[in-house]
Amino acid sequence: MLALAEQEAPGAYAVRPLTPLSETSLLTNSPEDLNLGSELRAELATADRIDLLCAFVKWYGIRVLEDALLAAKARGVPIRIITTTYMGATDRRALDRFVREFGATVKVNYETRSTRLHAKAWLFRRGTGFDTAYVGSSNLSRAALLDGLEWNVRLSSVATPAVMDKFEATFDAYWNDVAFETYDPDVDGEHLDAALAQAGGTASTTDFKINLSGLQVHPFPHQRDMLERLSAEREIRGRHRNLLVAATGTGKTVMAALDYRALSNQATSGRPRLLFVAHRKEILKQSLRTYREVLDDASFGELLYGGADPHEWSHVFASVQSLNVQRLEQLAPDHFDVIVIDEFHHATAGTYRRVIEHFTPKELLGLTATPERMDGLNVQDEFFDGRIAAEMRLWEALENDLLSPFHYFGIPDGTDLTNLTWQKGSYADQELGNLLTANDARARIIVKQVRDKISDPGAMRALGFCVTKAHAHFMADYFRRAGFQAAALDSDSSSEVRAQALRDLQDGKLQVIFSVDLFNEGLDIPDVDTLLLLRPTNSATVFLQQLGRGLRRTDTKPVLTVLDFIGQHRAEFRFEEQFRAMTNLSRNRLVEHIERGFPQLPSGCQIILEGKAKSLVLDNIRTQLAATVKTLVKEVKEYSTPLLADYLRESRREIKELYKNGNSWTVVLRRAGLAEEPAPPGEEALLKRVHAFLHVDDPERAQAYLSLLADDAPSYEELDQTGQAYARMLFFNLWDNAGGYTSYAQGLAALRPQRALRDELRQVLSYVIDRADHVPIPLSDGLGTVPLKVHSSYNRSEILAALGIARFGGQMPRSFAQGVQWAEETQTDALLITLEKDEKDFSPTVRYKDYAISPNLFHWESQNATSPDSATGKRYQQHAGRGSHVLLFMRRYATTDTGKSQPWMLLGPATYVRHTGSKPMAITWHLDHDLPADVWTYSAAIQAS
Repeated sequence: MLALAEQEAPGAYAVRPLTPLSETSLLTNSPEDLNLGSELRAELATADRIDLLCAFVKWYGIRVLEDALLAAKARGVPIRIITTTYMGATDRRALDRFVREFGATVKVNYETRSTRLHAKAWLFRRGTGFDTAYVGSSNLSRAALLDGLEWNVRLSSVATPAVMDKFEATFDAYWNDVAFETYDPDVDGEHLDAALAQAGGTASTTDFKINLSGLQVHPFPHQRDMLERLSAEREIRGRHRNLLVAATGTGKTVMAALDYRALSNQATSGRPRLLFVAHRKEILKQSLRTYREVLDDASFGELLYGGADPHEWSHVFASVQSLNVQRLEQLAPDHFDVIVIDEFHHATAGTYRRVIEHFTPKELLGLTATPERMDGLNVQDEFFDGRIAAEMRLWEALENDLLSPFHYFGIPDGTDLTNLTWQKGSYADQELGNLLTANDARARIIVKQVRDKISDPGAMRALGFCVTKAHAHFMADYFRRAGFQAAALDSDSSSEVRAQALRDLQDGKLQVIFSVDLFNEGLDIPDVDTLLLLRPTNSATVFLQQLGRGLRRTDTKPVLTVLDFIGQHRAEFRFEEQFRAMTNLSRNRLVEHIERGFPQLPSGCQIILEGKAKSLVLDNIRTQLAATVKTLVKEVKEYSTPLLADYLRESRREIKELYKNGNSWTVVLRRAGLAEEPAPPGEEALLKRVHAFLHVDDPERAQAYLSLLADDAPSYEELDQTGQAYARMLFFNLWDNAGGYTSYAQGLAALRPQRALRDELRQVLSYVIDRADHVPIPLSDGLGTVPLKVHSSYNRSEILAALGIARFGGQMPRSFAQGVQWAEETQTDALLITLEKDEKDFSPTVRYKDYAISPNLFHWESQNATSPDSATGKRYQQHAGRGSHVLLFMRRYATTDTGKSQPWMLLGPATYVRHTGSKPMAITWHLDHDLPADVWTYSAAIQAS
């Protein structure tokens, strides 16, 4: 073969890697081993595409490879390089040379907040399919490539194809992430110099100008997610008084500015009049600067505080103190269109309340890290009908390196709580407090665990959360007797005592403060590094509030240690809520992850259940998962309500729990004796289909279904074209095999006597639409008559009916099993994608077949029989020219917690970009609409930023 190749291209294969292209090996740069530098030169000589990922690039490292790099450029080989400003180690001249002399495209991560990218790796792609990669410890430096004690593994697409797929997917995710900026020496040279100086510690912080302008187009994923949910509150539910809750340091003001920019873009007559209220001059100045950067308008806004007075009164950043009674009397209640109030937990104070009650803006937005008040109430209850529009999800903040990582230890304490009184969703406080203070046995375990788990207990800054005042003082006394400096705080403590205790904890004079329900702003001490959870918490909200007290990042805190003491609980107690809050796992998958020791957590985080704690938690969650109709009937009798929403609120169950195993609300009501009307014929089978409506999340479809379920519902013939399309979707959702009917009108008419079914469906639809997270986007460009919305979810029956595939005399949804479908009527390819194809969720291979490369690029693998030359393959590649459409539908898992098929979200129309391979084809699609932020988080091959 080599002889033939030499005849075809003389000299082309004179330099080859000494390791065969189909094999793997370990290179250590030892004298008797292959030299990494020489192997890389040989790889460069035969590669058709070259990708390099390394923390830093040095001038002398390039010299080792310069001839091979120049040769690659001469052959027109594309070179992509990702690097960072880590420790200021990169040589700017090296990057300049890569761009100018070797034709490389370089991207740089300027992030100084974290240094997570330490990878060193090369990827060499070849048209022959014999791809290779090197992953190890070597950056692009002379020592690393020649004589340093470096270890690197050589990979091969023949021997390790799954690892190579993961390499490419991860590299492309980084490449398309906004945190990695394309480097042009002529434009970005000074920026790089400043960043390297800053990272290397050779420049003062004032020398490095933070460029906020990037935020005007690129909010962080957690910010985009919260803004999308805020939009859903306004556009789906019509709520225009909203509260955003996010931890300090996560960019609440940036979110408010981005939201205002979006409102400005929607306005028809200039920017809306804005009032931004805060309580300190420094906050106002910083906020004004943020708005100016986000709006790209250096003259935007005016300050109102002290002696500063606005002239235009259109966009005012005001201190709350300056908005006195006299000032407010001069301003009409509707003067401002948008009002933003920072630190909204102060809103109950007279100065804030005066502002809120005077104005009637079109949009009111509150910002806070701590919505809880000193009196135990929440500001959302008083001002926002009990609702938080968007709260930053813990796992998002951890994934984005915004909060301190945590090590959570669940520790068995031997306490038996099974005989305590259970009332209103929790244990009776006084009984619980009496049990926990009855003797020193539990306190002794707590002290022992602190000494075992904390490296230097004398230097810790800990908060202990107790159930009663007596419990807090009991724990403080025991810790003092054990040699710790400890104090107890509760609502009886004076403000002076509280302030002094917090200062002492901050200064290291106290090691632990025990408290009762003090989740106010004053207890938010950044340096807290240890949490003692000494009371069982049956609420995810309270649990996250407690956890949040220690999650502030500081330079001196590597990790937050959480010690949670776990006893034997009543059946009503639910562990799942706090663990789901920490992990973003569904209920069923939570059990498997607990069994496996939580193998997939955000970087730096650990959850460890010690000894009997693991079995206690697992048994508790399994009991909740196994809730039977008998259990539900018992609860419904206790609450004595025929309304589904009331029961779910009181029981704190998820609606999906009710619809497991063919259950339904009507069945439960009948068994509980709360439904008097007898069941008509056919009801039982129809009630088993109610679960198929739990995903309805766009108002137009919900309203269409509700209209068809009304007592005075129109007949099929009376509906317009869109109404008939929704009617067909409803029909096949109830009868996925046509139910023996011969027309849609006949089937819909059969719903009239089903009063209980229709009432239940109306309650379900009203409940689920009130919890939709994404704003639906109508289809257009030839698909405007298709009743599907981008970023809404649909099951198989609805998709096939909407596209005209499911119909009388044609295909029935029940018989459809494939993941692709051509819809002749609408000239559309529907691609139905399941991300996690392996039910075990831990398969190392399937994750890198279908995944998001970026918010608008998606990597999809076709069916095995599809080649680029096949009719289907050609249609995929040429759809734009032919005028046909491609719709991508995606779901994370195949099944839901109810055991039923999970619906797909319509990601929207997509356009062919490129493909590689054959049978199957690996196609990259460009989405017309960016993925929602939460969907991007779980569909990306990996989150880079």
